[in-house]
Amino acid sequence: SDDPADRLMHSHGHTCHELFALRTGKIGRIPDVVVWPGNHEDVEVVVKAAVKYDVCIVPFGGGTNVSGALECPSEEKRVIVSLDMTEMDRILWMDVENLTVHVEAGIIGQDLERKLAEKGFTSGHEPDSLEFSSVGGWIATRSSGMKKNVYGNIEDMVVRMKMVTPRGTLGRNFLGPRNSIGPDIHHFMLGSEGLLGVVTEVTLKIRPLPEVRRYGSLVFPSFEPGVAFMREVARQRCAPASIRLMDNMQFQMGQVMKPAASFWKAAVDSLKKIYVTKFKGFDPDQMAACTLLFEGTPDEVAIQEKRLYDIAAMFGGIPGGEENGERGYLFTFVIAYVRDLGFDYSFLSESFETSVPWSRVVELCRNVKDRVQRECEKHGITYPPFNSCRVTQTYDAGACVYFYLAFNYTGVSDPIGAFSEIEAAARDEILSSGGSLSHHHGVLSSVSQFSAIKLPIQGTGYLI
Repeated sequence: SDDPADRLMHSHGHTCHELFALRTGKIGRIPDVVVWPGNHEDVEVVVKAAVKYDVCIVPFGGGTNVSGALECPSEEKRVIVSLDMTEMDRILWMDVENLTVHVEAGIIGQDLERKLAEKGFTSGHEPDSLEFSSVGGWIATRSSGMKKNVYGNIEDMVVRMKMVTPRGTLGRNFLGPRNSIGPDIHHFMLGSEGLLGVVTEVTLKIRPLPEVRRYGSLVFPSFEPGVAFMREVARQRCAPASIRLMDNMQFQMGQVMKPAASFWKAAVDSLKKIYVTKFKGFDPDQMAACTLLFEGTPDEVAIQEKRLYDIAAMFGGIPGGEENGERGYLFTFVIAYVRDLGFDYSFLSESFETSVPWSRVVELCRNVKDRVQRECEKHGITYPPFNSCRVTQTYDAGACVYFYLAFNYTGVSDPIGAFSEIEAAARDEILSSGGSLSHHHGVLSSVSQFSAIKLPIQGTGYLI
């Protein structure tokens, strides 16, 4: 299609500056044509033609990219084709005995989960973008999901895949769990962000649906003991399917967004608040909250719950209830919608993540938030920014930390310019504090100015 509406829709991802450009009509270069392949062979034909006629291809899945990978370079003189993979959305086969499923890369996450659930299975991969992101996008960005403690990150779930490149199709026929026959080509495909080729088919591990799925929550007197709790859970390797720690600002935002309660429920909530603040001595302006998701058999979940709550007590944590746990878990999916709503009220916002050793988690969170505060003051941001973080993934050696930044740009002459400089300063502080550029979103053009810091010269040479 060369219809302007189709081309415009495929010209952007979901970064703050891309959406702001759409809303203000300041659109740059857009694809010249959009192509929808129907299968792997179609992709091979398109890529061969692109090589022959010197045409650029931008793979497009769910359109949720936040690294600038879908933007068309303004200086590019060649024809740009957006290759929309969403017509390739079939489950090609399922192997119940070996617990694998083979899918086309354009299938959207929630559609895959729905179809698997009908058969009694799940992939277990649940990124925040599950509603819209595609399996191919998961591969391209080296994705991580909220339940990685049980199911693993995307690199742990992939058995095999196909990628169409300018030099032909890469992949392997082997379906075993592991082999040792030299470098694994999968590691070049994972995280390649569309630079090396187009992922067309993927074989994933699957698991039977859990018998029990139960939420829980904890409240800590402050962020620091909450991090210590998370570290101990990681050390004991007893993390549930999902465990996430919110700082005080995010905790308060969650409380503000709670639905209106009935009279009796409001009375009970009031009593709980009195117990936490008056009897336990928690300061509402310091408290941190942790959301939990347990999956397994009834006995497994019961054992997990007791162990987690016992560990939490060692660090001053108290149970916050199942309802709060579920609301906190689902709040993750709501954040993107809140960001879009904020545009109507002159708010710019973005999230970005990093991975960091346990010994640097608290220091990194403090340093980045302090830097953001100073940068906002420097750029004349009148109102206090929303400047928050949460620990979202735990590992033996460290954790993934998400940061959330939002501010009202009333009175700022160049809102996007100011926002970009503040975000760049925050990422610079992450690097200075021992963090990585990204844990699972990818980097590509959005932070390309930092890439040389984290990639050795020899490594970049091989990638080029």
